[in-house]
Amino acid sequence: MSDLRRIVLLRHGNTVGNSHERFHGSADVALSAEGRAQMHDAGRALAREVFELVVASPLRRSWESAALLAGSHPVRLMPEFSEIYFGRWEGLTAEEIRAQDPVLYQAWQERAPDFEFPGGEPRAAFRDRVTKGVAELKASGAQNVLAVLHKGVIRAVAEELLGEPLAKEAGPELGESISVTRDGATWFLGRRGSNPPALQDDAAA
Repeated sequence: MSDLRRIVLLRHGNTVGNSHERFHGSADVALSAEGRAQMHDAGRALAREVFELVVASPLRRSWESAALLAGSHPVRLMPEFSEIYFGRWEGLTAEEIRAQDPVLYQAWQERAPDFEFPGGEPRAAFRDRVTKGVAELKASGAQNVLAVLHKGVIRAVAEELLGEPLAKEAGPELGESISVTRDGATWFLGRRGSNPPALQDDAAA
């Protein structure tokens, strides 16, 4: 069995591309001043945590966020964890998408099983590469991992480990995190009582 016991999945900070409003998949936008402040806040919240491995995607908003948290420690860049390519929706707001593609937008919001981003990366291919990334984390030898990633990737990683879909409201928002923890052979959202003593704080995702 893998040594991996816990992953904190932290969403990168806001960007110069205004990521709290616009959908940037493969677009390589940098962190904004607000995004860097969000990472400093996240760093304070994680100050008591110990991670053997910090990972990010090769996209600037991800690795810049991770670097702010990791300090002098290395950050492993994992292409498998790049955000999905949104196709012709890249850089648009939700309102712009709804005006441009109302039928597809509705299917997206309803999580239609056959939905695909128009001209984008197939969702099956996206999940396949995220699954490969998860397997790499499991084989890394690390017990506790900090993964500073994108919203879609975070959800895909969590769902791969949990074996079930996340609720739509599970987020996380920019600069926020969720965690998944293994108790025996089963993964759970949040912390579990079998965590090492350093992780025995009040349960929180």
